[in-house]
Amino acid sequence: MPDLDVAGVLCDMDGTLVDSNALVDVMWNEFADAHGLDAAEVRHFAHGRPSRATIARYVDDSDGRAHWQERIHEMEATRFDGVVEIPGARSFTRALPHGRWALVTSAMHAPARARLQAVGIEAPSIVIGADDVEHGKPHPEGFSRAARELGVDPRDCVVFEDTDAGIEAGRAAGCTVVVVGGNDSALTRALPRVADMRQVRVRVRGARIGLSLPG
Repeated sequence: MPDLDVAGVLCDMDGTLVDSNALVDVMWNEFADAHGLDAAEVRHFAHGRPSRATIARYVDDSDGRAHWQERIHEMEATRFDGVVEIPGARSFTRALPHGRWALVTSAMHAPARARLQAVGIEAPSIVIGADDVEHGKPHPEGFSRAARELGVDPRDCVVFEDTDAGIEAGRAAGCTVVVVGGNDSALTRALPRVADMRQVRVRVRGARIGLSLPG
C-alpha cells in the first residue's frame, strides 16, 4: 500500500463520505422539469458544483434564481430519503484527530451538517459550505480556506474527492488529491484512487497523519 504523510485531511461530502445521489437526482430533475431542460444535462453540470452555479447557468432573472436557490436549499435541509453513508466513512472520520480534518462541500453549510448527522457521521470543527465562500468548486477557495483554518499548508494536506470540479479545486489549492469512487475521467487517471473509504487506513503519528491506500 502506498503511504501518504500529511498534516491535514480535507474531505468532500457527497460521493465521498455520503451517498446522496438519489436526493440530488430528484432535486435537479424537478428543476429541469420546471424549466423544460434536459435533466441528464442539468445533473451532469451540477455534479460537484454549488447549487447557485447550476441555477445561474439555466435561470436568467434574479427573482427566479432566488426562488430556486431557496427551494433547493429547503430540499437539501429537509429531505434525507435515500441518503446513506459511503462504506467506511464513519470509521474513517472517527480515526482522524479532532481539529486535523475539515469538510469542504458544494452543499450549503447547515444542510451539510444535517446530512452528515443523518448518516451518523460527526461533523468536524471546520465545515466549509457553498455559502461560506465566494467562489465554489472548481475554484480552490474552499480547500485553501479549510487548510488555513486548520493552520496547515495546503501542500501538506490530502483531499478526498469524487468529482472533476472538486479534483480541479483540490489540485489548484496545491493539495494531494485522492479520487473516491468510479470517476474515470482523464483528470483522474494519474491520481491515487480508492473505491470507498474502507480502503483507507489511518495512523496518527504525533502531529502527522499517515494514510495507507491500495497499491
